[in-house]
Amino acid sequence: MNQAIAIFDSGLGGLTVVKELTRWLPHEDLVYFGDTARVPYGTKSAQTVIRFSMEIADFLMAFDPKIIVVACNTASATALVELRERVKVPVLGVIEPGASAAVVASRTGRIGVIGTEATVRSRAYQRAILNIRPAASVFAQPCPLLVPIVEEGRTSDDPVVVHAVHGYLAPLVRNEIDVLILGCTHYPLLHDVIAAEVGGRVVMINSARETARAVADVLDRLHLAAASSNLPTYRFFASDNPDRFATVGRRFMGEVLRDVQLAVLGEGEARLPQHSL
Repeated sequence: MNQAIAIFDSGLGGLTVVKELTRWLPHEDLVYFGDTARVPYGTKSAQTVIRFSMEIADFLMAFDPKIIVVACNTASATALVELRERVKVPVLGVIEPGASAAVVASRTGRIGVIGTEATVRSRAYQRAILNIRPAASVFAQPCPLLVPIVEEGRTSDDPVVVHAVHGYLAPLVRNEIDVLILGCTHYPLLHDVIAAEVGGRVVMINSARETARAVADVLDRLHLAAASSNLPTYRFFASDNPDRFATVGRRFMGEVLRDVQLAVLGEGEARLPQHSL
């Protein structure tokens, strides 16, 4: 029996990682959990994000995955150490892959990062970048409205989106960055408006794409990749309003995202929905 790749995020944003995984690893089974009942994570305390992440890990481990991908920058910045201590499978976050790609792409060493308040406050990207390139200048900008905007289903041509993106990115443009890390997996869904704001000379790093590449590398190194003959299955769970999750998610995932099941997370534990296995 082929083991699945398990992925989780605070809501819809991690579907950007799922989309990249289906491109890079088209034979892999995937199980996704979006914590739509408690999104956004970026304004919550570290202790709360860690608790949520532990509950979700317990839920996903019931599927016997071969790897867990934390497709949430806030949880990657806050809970990765605790997750790796809790579960017996590899746990991969989104920050290291994105930081590494940014360092390679930057000519000047002036790197911008946009993320949630919690991700920026953690300085996880700064540490990861400076560990590789100590002389780099990192300019981090919290963008607290962008996750709710994406979760509402707003798109790049929405005036509300354009106004918010301009306000957040103007300081980074003034700092003459040459690389911008989309430090939240929701942000690739606003790629066009962000690209228009920073201009064509700025290289944009999609952490979802870099994470999918990193997952492929890990599976290859550990000899865990699915056989090329495997016909993949995709399962999606949300902690609230799965119908809306499916409707919004299909706008960019297409029919790969079919049924979304409700997963009930209890206080301090996670329970599989009845008849879900």
